[in-house]
Amino acid sequence: MTESSARTRCVGGVCHNSNGRLLLVQRANEPGRGRWSIPGGRVEPGEDDDAALRREMAEETGLTVRPGALVGWVERGPYKIFDYRCEVVAGTLRAGSDALDARWCGPADLAELPLVEGLLGTLTEWAVLPRDR
Repeated sequence: MTESSARTRCVGGVCHNSNGRLLLVQRANEPGRGRWSIPGGRVEPGEDDDAALRREMAEETGLTVRPGALVGWVERGPYKIFDYRCEVVAGTLRAGSDALDARWCGPADLAELPLVEGLLGTLTEWAVLPRDR
């Protein structure tokens, strides 16, 4: 892959609470402004995925997370997004600088919210859909 065709590396956090609900944010910026997605963003120069995920999750949700295993990756436009399981270890959920809103979502929410393109299919393929307990 040439430098001009290289994709921007991004990370996302797949977090479930103790009730099985999935953490989603309403995007404040393009691509997908106003649509719901898992939180995450670009890996900055000098960061590894772990550091980028911790930073992005804190910025977008106010939560401190412990990144875990890679769930999968997707390519969306110029972005290659690596999504990791993560566990919330501290903080209070709130929409941060890159999010219009943030919430824990159950299955019914995914059917009602305007999701970013391809999210539902990807979450289904990765077997990380929310559940209500």
